[in-house]
Amino acid sequence: MASVSATCLRFGCSVNQVFNTFQKNRGVKLVSVGWGRSTAGFPSLRTSRFHVAAAKAETVDKVISIVRKQLALPADTKVSPESTFTKDLGADSLDTVEIVMALEEEFGIAVEEENSENIVTVQDAADLIEKLVEKK
Repeated sequence: MASVSATCLRFGCSVNQVFNTFQKNRGVKLVSVGWGRSTAGFPSLRTSRFHVAAAKAETVDKVISIVRKQLALPADTKVSPESTFTKDLGADSLDTVEIVMALEEEFGIAVEEENSENIVTVQDAADLIEKLVEKK
């Protein structure tokens, strides 16, 4: 698990610098972080949300490829791990069902309805796939 050292906090390293290093090497993505002061006057790290991306780059690339094919997206359409299916890519509910079915077939997994409702972005899909593949 990623951690920020006291040395880095003492010398004022940027949290983004620390997490950019982890993001490149370990798949950790910082969504938002804020600095605050504790009642004792010491800096404290207050987080709004951390997202730990468990999916390998190959899995994300494969998901992007399947999404492109299912939605018949032009080659110049930007699809990234942060792309949302409905807002960014224009998928409707039938499209999302077809994408989930294609992912199930490609990866040999079964996605429960409760899990599929939580898939909003390409990264969400890749993370869920990695989790389900590990359970197999």
